Amino acid sequence: MSQIAINTSQNVNINFNIASVGDRLIAFFIDLLIKIAYGIAVVYIFFTVLNLGYLLQGLDQWSIAAVYIILLFPTVVYPVVFESLMEGQTPGKKVMKIRVVKIDGYQAGFGDYLIRWVFRIIDTSFAGVVALVSMVVSKNNQRLGDIASGTAVISLKNKINISHTILENIREDYVPTFPQVIALSDNDMRIIKDNYLKALRIDDRHVISKLSDKIKSILKLEIDPTKMTERQFIGIIIKDYNYYTGKDS
Repeated sequence: MSQIAINTSQNVNINFNIASVGDRLIAFFIDLLIKIAYGIAVVYIFFTVLNLGYLLQGLDQWSIAAVYIILLFPTVVYPVVFESLMEGQTPGKKVMKIRVVKIDGYQAGFGDYLIRWVFRIIDTSFAGVVALVSMVVSKNNQRLGDIASGTAVISLKNKINISHTILENIREDYVPTFPQVIALSDNDMRIIKDNYLKALRIDDRHVISKLSDKIKSILKLEIDPTKMTERQFIGIIIKDYNYYTGKDS
């Protein structure tokens, strides 16, 4: 599997596995099936459950087309919405454990996902041949949308080899959650871990809460408290930093 070296804001090169063309195609078809299922469900509810088909009677073809576009609009913006909400992943990408990242080391944002989405019109032309050819011939398996937005799709399946460790032991099959941690420095992580361990020893919930809020602020993260506690969040941040920088304790 080919790799890509991403230079972080601390001028540290980190090697990521590039997602294979096969994984990206499978993710695409998983997302396609989800969109088709949505379309079938919406049309069924509109015509059968709600029996609103009579509203289309007497309308011209353009008006009928407009109604269908409104009903199916979520399938059109599906990629950009999910990638924005799921930090570079769609349901299909999540299943295949691949993610969109910026080549310059920063977290991809809405603008990047939007550019990828706009170029999807070109990439999917000729039955997707344009995107397929672009991924095959480009250095980092990038389609035109990736090239335009400065992004690449990485695989989270295999952990990068670690030669030395200073922070935290992780399993060989560990899958990271927050690629944004590459914006932190070694000194940042030492401060985080030292304060976290001290707070754990005396059960200082105030310090843990402030530390969690500070990390979220720096990395621009929003975490649902019902899905992850502050302690779990900080623990994952430490492990993810170890994963991406190849450091351990």
